[in-house]
Amino acid sequence: MSASRRPPARGWTFLTNHAHVLLCLARGESLTARELSQRIGITERSVQGILSDLIADDYLTKAKIGRRNQYTVNPSGRLRHPLESGHTVGELINALS
Repeated sequence: MSASRRPPARGWTFLTNHAHVLLCLARGESLTARELSQRIGITERSVQGILSDLIADDYLTKAKIGRRNQYTVNPSGRLRHPLESGHTVGELINALS
């Protein structure tokens, strides 16, 4: 079977679920926690916890628009791990978009 036809590997990925949430929201779509959970493949409760983490540490801002929450990514937020701390969320998004 060729590499392009193999099913995706299960068990781990290179990016965390926090990064997946940021990447989804950076596209500018207004997504609910349910929609994010379906795209990322984790529970809605996990997404809500991740959103709380990202808001608390200023990687996201949240605004209520009607009945929905609108999230905005802070591209100048520094990556947290010491190996990546010289880079920003915006650089990560640009590299992966």
